[in-house]
Formats: sequence, C-alpha cells, structure tokens
Amino acid sequence: MNTPPIKVLLADDERLVRSGFKVLLDLEDDITVVGEATNGAEAVDMARSTRPDVVLMDIRMPTLDGIRATGRIAETAGLEQVKVLILTTYDTDDNVFEALQAGASGFLLKDAGPAELLHAIRVIAAGDALLAPRITRRLIGQFTAQRRAAQSAQDRLSVLTDREREVLALVGQGMSNDEIGATLFLSPATARTHVSRAMVKLGARDRAQLVVIAYRTGLCDSAP
Repeated sequence: MNTPPIKVLLADDERLVRSGFKVLLDLEDDITVVGEATNGAEAVDMARSTRPDVVLMDIRMPTLDGIRATGRIAETAGLEQVKVLILTTYDTDDNVFEALQAGASGFLLKDAGPAELLHAIRVIAAGDALLAPRITRRLIGQFTAQRRAAQSAQDRLSVLTDREREVLALVGQGMSNDEIGATLFLSPATARTHVSRAMVKLGARDRAQLVVIAYRTGLCDSAP
C-alpha cells in the first residue's frame, strides 16, 4: 500500500523564493505542493481549502504576518493536524518564541540547504518538532533570563513524575530522544515514552509546545 505524499503549502511573499521551493519539492516522490500563498491571510484561507500536512511559513509577510497566521491555523477547527514550519533568519528575527506560542511545530533557518529543507518537512509531517540547536540556545538565552516562573506555572508541573520533569527539561534544551536517553541512561524508546506521557498530561499538541512549557515553568534556566 502506497503512502500518500506529504501535502505542502508554501507561504512567502517573495515569488522567487516560492518558485525555488516548488522546483525542489516537485522533484520528490513523497512530497507534493498543494498551493502557494503570498501573505498570511492567504495562507490561512488556503490551509482551510487544501488541508496540507505542512505549511512552510515565512514570518515577515504583508497583510498578516506568519506568526498571526500560524495562530489562526492552530485555532481553526479541522486544521488540528496541520503542522507549521516557520522560516526564520537567526540573526535578525526576534519572533521565534512567539511563533512557538502560536503553535508552530518547528523552524528552518533561511540559509538551510535543500537536504535540510526536505528533512525538516518530513520530520514535521511525521508529527515531531524540529528546533535547530542554534535557535534553541538563543531561545533559552533570550527568554529565560528575564522570565519569572509564576506559581500557577509551577503547579502545572505537579502532574508529572520526577523523571518526566527531567525529560521535559531536556526537551526544552532541544535534545532528541536519543540524546535524552544517553543523558539519563535510558533507552530511546523509554525516553520517547516519557515525552509522550508528558505531552498527554500537560495537554501539549506536539514537542514544540513542550519547549514552551519548559520555558514558562522555569525548567530551562540556562543554555546547555
């Protein structure tokens, strides 16, 4: 039985950028481009009509920016399975954390190569998060240095076991299941189980949302 191709919606106000992505993606048997949006409002409308698996979303667009468009997609009934992969420029964008809060499942640096783009789309489509280590370190340094964890946020962690808290802290540092397992002397399968249980208990829609929770609750107080 053949697996259906990954449906991708491109959202970028630069025509050349969209065209370049489309040419690359059209060469892949397991990926198909279902639409091209020139701004965030179009991206939301086209997500409703095409039901893509992944939206490749630029942050800086006219009419409606990528962050607000991501939030609208995440809040729209029937689009719960749509994953948003944000395009960001590491040195200039200060909106990464906001995009995570809005519901983005991952980030791709604009200087990424073709292989990285294809890998990112497949990872996001499979339901995992993709957070480049450089972005994760920047998030920790930029946001947790100024954050004070509220008591209500700490109370949220009371549903977790001590081991699940340890795992959540490492997820917040951008570690994969293999890396978490190696750090805590667990098998990757056991690490994945702890991650899954934490997601269920905390009501996180995906791994990226666990990162947000780790920041908000004070589990990530310094860069790795």
